[in-house]
Formats: sequence, structure tokens, C-alpha cells
Amino acid sequence: MVTPDGAGSSSVQELRTGIGSDVHRLVAGRPMRLAGLDWPEEPLGLEGHSDADVAAHAVCDALLSAAHLGDVGSNFGTSEPRWHGANSLTLLAEAVSRVRADGWAVANVAVQVIGNVPRIGPRRAEAERALAAVVGAPVSVSATTTEGLGLTGRGEGVAAIATALLQREA
Repeated sequence: MVTPDGAGSSSVQELRTGIGSDVHRLVAGRPMRLAGLDWPEEPLGLEGHSDADVAAHAVCDALLSAAHLGDVGSNFGTSEPRWHGANSLTLLAEAVSRVRADGWAVANVAVQVIGNVPRIGPRRAEAERALAAVVGAPVSVSATTTEGLGLTGRGEGVAAIATALLQREA
């Protein structure tokens, strides 16, 4: 590792980054759960095996990817009935547990929600707190639309992309 003055350091810190993404269809008859929060004012929810929280799923994928532990599908797949209808924060807690068991600490996570609904801005800080409480590290949440393009722009679904930075525990 190179220090700020350019000199070498005898300790090398092992860091890994991971990326994750998820997308789910918007449907009637399901509650909207996104970024660890319930959105009762939303008339449509996300369809999926669990509660379909795309932000939490993307974070799971980023963490598992960085630790080289697979992805949401290989860890919490539809073939496992115990995950049917699961709260995605439970999945996220399990992903964090598996990452830690493999000797990694979470340094930070960033997740971007892509869709027309719900409006993240007014509850951004709340979403960051909810996700960070489970991850045990800072989580930043951002959001964007696709200006009417694609499945998110047409209001057919919501997507999310996340990155995670892990460091090897001493």
C-alpha cells in the first residue's frame, strides 16, 4: 500500500468491491417495500419470491459479489421455501452475516433506485438509516428516473444498482 507521502507501507489492506442489481415488476395487490421501508401510499407493489425490495436485493448482490460468495439467487433462491415472502432486510442481514463469516467487514455501500415510484427524496435519510442499521456500515441511497424510457420509465417496474466496498478483517 502506498501512503499519502508516496512511501510504501508494511501493512497491506485487502479491499474488494462488488456490484449488484435487481429489478422487479410493479403489480397490484402487493405492498410496496423499498430500501427497507414500507410505502403504504403506493397503489402498486413489487412482485417477487420475497418482498421484492430491489434496493435491498441489489445491496445483497453487491456484498456477496465483493466477497466472492455468489449472488441473491444462489444464496436465497426460489427453490428454498424458507425465503418465500421473506422481508428483504432479513435477507440482507443474512448476506452480511455470510460476508462477515468469510472474514470481511463492510466499509460502505451505495445504492441507486431507478424508477418513477416511489419518490425517494423525502425519505432518503430514513432509507439510509434502515439499510445502514442492517449492514453495519454507511449506506448512501440515491434515485433517478429514466425519462420515460424502458420498463422503469413506462412504470412497469423498479430497478436498483448497488456497489459495496469490503475490507479484510484483521
